[in-house]
Formats: sequence, structure tokens, C-alpha cells
Amino acid sequence: MKKILCIMVCAIVFLGLFCGCGTGEKTEKKLSVIATIFPEYDWVKNIVGEKEKDIDLTLLLDSGVDLHSFQPTANDIIKISKCDLFIYVGGESDDWAKDAIKQSANKNMQVVNLMNVLKNEKKEEETVEGMQGEDEEEVEYDEHVWLSVKNAEKCCEAIKNSLCKLDNKNKETYQTNFENYSKELKNLDNEFAKAVENSKRKTLLFGDRFPFRYLTEDYSLKYYAAFIGCSAESEASFETISFLAKKVDELKLPYVVALDGSDKKIAKTIIENTKEKSQQIVTLNSMQSTVEKSDSYIAIMQKNLNSLKKILN
Repeated sequence: MKKILCIMVCAIVFLGLFCGCGTGEKTEKKLSVIATIFPEYDWVKNIVGEKEKDIDLTLLLDSGVDLHSFQPTANDIIKISKCDLFIYVGGESDDWAKDAIKQSANKNMQVVNLMNVLKNEKKEEETVEGMQGEDEEEVEYDEHVWLSVKNAEKCCEAIKNSLCKLDNKNKETYQTNFENYSKELKNLDNEFAKAVENSKRKTLLFGDRFPFRYLTEDYSLKYYAAFIGCSAESEASFETISFLAKKVDELKLPYVVALDGSDKKIAKTIIENTKEKSQQIVTLNSMQSTVEKSDSYIAIMQKNLNSLKKILN
């Protein structure tokens, strides 16, 4: 379906480019930056800092649509084809982006693919004990790279480098802003590490999808979950519910985790099948659907840290 969409859009792209030519008007062009998801958008804002007024920054998933179900419009593809910097995750959910990049009318366009930034550090999706598996013949990589603060710093550096190439006159500003933001990320990383080190428990149990593999790997946490992070499943089997409920009892876990925006149905069902039936549900924010632009990546990850402290103690 995504391939068909991109083929249909190609003709519209060329028409849009043609219609945009020959106006005869000369205006100072702002640097055009497009980010597919909120973390990328917020990283750019922090790196450009006071120069934001000189940047045309677009958050593509600005309609509350989940990353895994997003489909670009013809206008989205046209805008990408003209932009100076395009930032996207690089996983299976945005395969469409590859075709959009190929149609670019800007031969100097910089592209930051988050999963490519990580290189060999990107992780395969894994099915742990009790998790409802999916039949996949090919290896799939976990797309949720932004949920690791360590990864965030690496991605921000790649974005900073691309901005410097495009706008050399403001290179020092971008470098300084990146260094300051990097310190904030390092401090937050240290807070996570300290919180886990001092926690009573080292296990999370998700009555939901599990997009936090990068974060749990960073701090050597164990986890159980109903589905993998990119799962399209919405109903858990009896076997999955039963296993997770017994694991809550076995480990004496006081909390079951759900994702922000979830209906929490599976988490509630797990609790109903435990012996105590008194556990609470705590949410973590995966930022894979659009959040308020007035919020910030660090603020959301700080809230996740506060929730994590509660879950593990």
C-alpha cells in the first residue's frame, strides 16, 4: 500500500515543483527542516536555539497519528522533496521516506536517518518469554531509538553536523547549543543510571506493546510484555495474559506498565488475573505519536524517569 501511495504521488511531486517555478519573486529563503516525529523536532529546536526564527521547521506527524500507521499526503511528499534537511527514523514504519528522498529536487539536501546513525548499535526486535509472538520471516529492527537518552545524544550530533554543513555562517551557534544540550542529556542519563542502581527491583512488566528496549538495555533492566514494540496486535491471548499475571505474582510486582494513550485494557486484565488484584497501572510515554509542541523531549523523559522510580521501588 505504501509503495502504491508513493508511485501515485510522484506525478504530483513533479507538478508541484513545476508550478513552483518562474514566479520571478526573490525572497531570502529560510533553511527548511522536516522532522517526522516529535523528538527529532525538539532536538532541532534545541540545536538551532535563537536561530529558530531563521528556520522553517516542520513536524510531519502533527496530527496525533501514530508513527506505525502514518501515511504521508501528496503535500507532505512535495514539501520533503524541496527541504534542506530531512530527519526520519529509518525503520519499517517509514519505508515510504526512501521514495520521497529519491524524488528530492534539492540535490544538496541533507538526510539524517536515526537508525543509520546508530549503525551496529541498533537492536533487533526480540520476543521474550510469555510475549505474544508474530510470524516474521525477515529480521526487523526496533525503531524506538529515541527512547534511549544515550541514543538521543548521538542523533543530535548528527543533526548538528548536517545543520553546520547547510548553514556554515551559524556553525558556532549550532555547536555551542549542541554542547549545552548534550550536557543536559548526559545529566539525565546519569539520573536514570542512579535511579536504577538504587532501585529495589530490576524488572518491568508491560501490559501493552514494548517500545522501551533501548532504554532497558542502557540500564540492564529485565522486562516482560504482551507484544513487541511495533506490534499491530490489540488483543492479547489467554496464554499471554495468564503468563504475565503469574509473573506479577511470582515477582510480587506492585505495578503493571502501559503506554501513554493506551486504553489500558490488557494491563487491567492482567491485574484482574493476579492473586492480589490490587496492583496499580503506571504509564510511560513512548512519544511515537505527536505530543504537544510546547512540551520537550527532556521533560517527557524526566516524567518517564519519575514513573520508572515508582515502578522499580
